[in-house]
Amino acid sequence: MLWIEKYRPEKFEDIYGQKEVINHIRRFAEDKNIPHMLFFGPHGTGKSVSMECLARELYSEDSGINLSIIPAGTLFNQGRAWLESEEKFSHLYQKDESVINNFKHIVKWYASMKPFDADFKIIVFEDAGELSFDAQAALRRIMERYSSTCRFILISRQQTAIIPAIASRCLPLFFAPVETSDIILILKDILQKEGVLPGVVSDDDLEIIAEISKGDCRKAITYLQITVLNDGVLDSSEITGSETTDISTSLFSSLMRNELRKSCEIAEMLMIDYGLSGDEVIKELSKAARREYNDKRIAIALSDADYKLCSAGNEFIQINALLARIIAEVFN
Repeated sequence: MLWIEKYRPEKFEDIYGQKEVINHIRRFAEDKNIPHMLFFGPHGTGKSVSMECLARELYSEDSGINLSIIPAGTLFNQGRAWLESEEKFSHLYQKDESVINNFKHIVKWYASMKPFDADFKIIVFEDAGELSFDAQAALRRIMERYSSTCRFILISRQQTAIIPAIASRCLPLFFAPVETSDIILILKDILQKEGVLPGVVSDDDLEIIAEISKGDCRKAITYLQITVLNDGVLDSSEITGSETTDISTSLFSSLMRNELRKSCEIAEMLMIDYGLSGDEVIKELSKAARREYNDKRIAIALSDADYKLCSAGNEFIQINALLARIIAEVFN
């Protein structure tokens, strides 16, 4: 069994590194009342597990009835085929309607259901940043109509991916990258629970794992399990090397060949098929640039794009603009 699932937090006390945010959410649970909320921050920082813990605190054994989770990213990336095949939504799927109309129908259906033995139910949108503008506009109207008996939680990597009309109706809660010291505590606790003998994974290796995870707790736990399965041998280059690294290298090679269209297609593949955010694509490009063609103009373009992503809503447009700029200023 994967350790990221086996040791997935089930209580607020099990979530490390988000003390201030968890205190807010815990108070809402104690008061039995919550506002609409926007959870945003990098991968592996506790956004989804915090939502699950909140539901358990509010509804106890009825959390499965009063909590509805809609994977917005999967829905809009895979469209009708996924809706038709997904058992959870297949009975709501309208074959002759567009994806956006199906989305509105599904959300309205769940929102209109009466909560069971509670004042309100919760609808969660995972990867809410993948919702199109039209979908978010439709969601805003649904939020207005059903807010008395339904609360909405949007989970996204970036706050700016959510349109102001929705963001202004939600309490924003930022989940920061988990501190290295907290990750090390989590890893040590897992090693103890797994009965791994002291010294099999050294303290130095734990620190390396925590560092290369860059605040992503899920990634750190995965690296730890790989190391234990490898009899305590930590190969940092092997566990950090991945298919996305190879794809990023091919992306940079296409930039060097002035192939803008192909470069954009590869970048979109990284974001859609592999789930990388815009800033993660920039980090991968930065690594490839240092290996293949170290040029200060590329570093400046990457840093400018990273800054723009903090305030721009559409990651695809910003990444495509970055790729066009690199070709124009460096390789043209």
